[in-house]
Amino acid sequence: MSTETNPTPTPAASGMDGKTIATVSYLTLIGWIIAYVMYGNNKSQLAIYHIRQSLFLIFMWIAIWILRMVLLFIPFIGWALWWATWLLIVGLVVLWVMGLVAAINGEEKPVPLVGKTAQKMLAGIK
Repeated sequence: MSTETNPTPTPAASGMDGKTIATVSYLTLIGWIIAYVMYGNNKSQLAIYHIRQSLFLIFMWIAIWILRMVLLFIPFIGWALWWATWLLIVGLVVLWVMGLVAAINGEEKPVPLVGKTAQKMLAGIK
């Protein structure tokens, strides 16, 4: 017979840390919803900073999509501008990657051009 005792397993940590919540917030709208729910269990300044910023980027994506749909119905000029909106999409993807990298690194770093505006406009999300 063995005289060793089995140690009691430690319970798993409930919830995610702020860095993980911040990162998940950039993973589509569903990821944002999951991050916001998890933020309710673990209040973190880093998490809410990136939750606000990623929501603003989602709103920008929706606005660009609506703009593209409207431009499709304007003959010639609208069609030409529709193609030009690809530059907006590329720029938005670059901002999204910059925000995601900042979240992964645990930094409260605003994305260029819109980061500070996002924090001001969405300050009500606490």
